Amino acid sequence: MRATTEPTTAIEKKDRCGGLPHRPRVLLGKMGLDGHDRGVKLIARLLRDSGVHVIYSGLWQTPRSLAIGARDEDADCIACSMMSNSHLVLVPRLLDECRKVGRPDMIVNVGGIIPQEDVKVLLAAGVNQIFHTGAGLDPIVESVRVAVRDYAPLPSTPTPHPTAQLGRMISLAHANRLDAKITRVKPKRVIGITGAPGAGKSTLVAAMARESVLRGSKLAVIAFDPMSPITSGALLGDRLRVDFNAVDEGIFYRSLAIVGEDYSTLNDILGLLGAAGYNDVIVETVGAGQNDVAIRHHVDRCIVVVVPGMGDSVQMDKAGLLEIADLFVANKADHAGEAKLVRELLDVASGRPILETIATQGKGVVELLNAIFPV
Repeated sequence: MRATTEPTTAIEKKDRCGGLPHRPRVLLGKMGLDGHDRGVKLIARLLRDSGVHVIYSGLWQTPRSLAIGARDEDADCIACSMMSNSHLVLVPRLLDECRKVGRPDMIVNVGGIIPQEDVKVLLAAGVNQIFHTGAGLDPIVESVRVAVRDYAPLPSTPTPHPTAQLGRMISLAHANRLDAKITRVKPKRVIGITGAPGAGKSTLVAAMARESVLRGSKLAVIAFDPMSPITSGALLGDRLRVDFNAVDEGIFYRSLAIVGEDYSTLNDILGLLGAAGYNDVIVETVGAGQNDVAIRHHVDRCIVVVVPGMGDSVQMDKAGLLEIADLFVANKADHAGEAKLVRELLDVASGRPILETIATQGKGVVELLNAIFPV
C-alpha cells in the first residue's frame, strides 16, 4: 500500500483534448465543510496535463460561489466533490444556483463517496455524471471532452442574463470569433498588475477586490495564466485567492490562458467590459520575467509588484520589467529585507510612487486602491 507521504504517480503529458471546438474549461470545486484538497489537486494536474484549462476555485465553496464562478468563467462544466455526506443537500442547491445566475444549461459532474442508492436521485435532479472513488483518468477526461460544445447563444429563458452573456462574449473574443458589430467601449481606468512569479500578485488583487466590494465599486478582473507548450492545458488558479463566498457578484472575475505574452485579444475583452459598465478593470499578467513588458501596450498604468530578495542593486539597474512601472508595490513588507528593497527601489524609481503592502493581511491595500482608482 502506498504511504500518504509518497508522491502521486505521474502520467504522460499528452494533449487528450485535440480536435474540439475549443479548449475544455472545467471549474473544479469542493463544496461544504471539506478541508481535504489533495485529491482535487491531483485531478487538476491530470486534466491540465491532458490539455484541459482547469479553473481551480479552492476549498470551502458554497453552491452559489461555484455557480457564479462557472458562469463568469464560461466553464463547459463544473466538477465538484464534497464530504460529510452532504451531496443530497448541496448538489441540488448547486443546480438551482446555476439556474439563478443565468446558466441553467451548465453541466455538473459530481465525484466522491456517493452511495449507490443516491445515484439515481442525483441523476434525476439534473447531475450529468457521477464518479466514484478510484475512477480512472480516461473516463474523467472523456466526460470533459463530451461537455464541450461550440460556442453558441446562451439560453434566454426567461430572459437573457447580462453577466452570463458577457462571459460568453469574452470566450468568443478570446477565440478571435467576436462579431465586429458587437459594441466595444474602452473602460475609463485599466490597470496592469505584473511582477515575478511568487510576488503575491493574485493575493494582492484579491485584497483589492474585497476592498472594492466594501466601497460599492464596480470592478472587473482579467487574470492571465500560462498555457502549456506541450499539451495546451492550463491551471487557472488565481481566482482561488478571492473569497467569493463573501464577494459574491460584487466583482466580475475571469481567468484566461495564453502562450507567452500574447495579449492580442485583450483589447476586445476590455471593450466588452467597458460596454458592460465596468469603468475600472485590473489585468493580472502571467508571472513575469525580466523582459516581459508587453502588457504596457494595453493598459493605462502598470503596477510592478516586487518582494524582498528579488535581487541586488545590479538587477535593479537592468532594463526591462522595472522600467514599465508607473507605481511600485513592495509586497510582503513583513519579510526580512524589506527596508533594503525600498532603498534600492528609491534609486531607480525616479520619483515614481512606491507603496508597501502585506497582501495576506490587507495592510496597505486601501492606500494602493486610492492610488490607482482615486474617487
